[in-house]
Amino acid sequence: MPLSHRGTEWSRTILKTLVVLNIILALLIVAAFVLSFVFEAQVVAYYRSLPTGLDGALLVVGMRVFMAIGIWMFPLFHRVLTKLLAIVDTVRLGDPFVPENAVRLQQIAWALLCVQVLHLVFGALAKMLSSTNAVIEWTFSVSGWLAVILLFVLARVFEEGARMRQDLEGTV
Repeated sequence: MPLSHRGTEWSRTILKTLVVLNIILALLIVAAFVLSFVFEAQVVAYYRSLPTGLDGALLVVGMRVFMAIGIWMFPLFHRVLTKLLAIVDTVRLGDPFVPENAVRLQQIAWALLCVQVLHLVFGALAKMLSSTNAVIEWTFSVSGWLAVILLFVLARVFEEGARMRQDLEGTV
């Protein structure tokens, strides 16, 4: 088996595993979200019993908001992973410079742009919900925003490359 074919098989295996893990994690977060309503009184009572002085009711609302943001991210990551898998499949077939991959890269870029916006929302909420007793850590992701820009540019490069290839095939 050629080295490049082994690389795409590894990539496929890793991406398929990540798709499954993403689905499992999504189900766990949805379950935790639902359970936060079922066991709300117990969670609030627990946090009120701590000597930290945290407002248990506010904390439960904050946790739900963060879980809701997470729930919104799962379909975005699913889209990224499945589109990457489709791109890897075209590499495996020996023809990655097709117009469909330009579209896939653009779809990945849009999904990651949405992830970055949700990350900003998370950061704003973390800042609002942080108190002197409970600080929610958050940092701005420069690399995330650069990845979005890079993917939009790469999508355009793939689009132009596919167009040039079609033009070449038309002249031969």
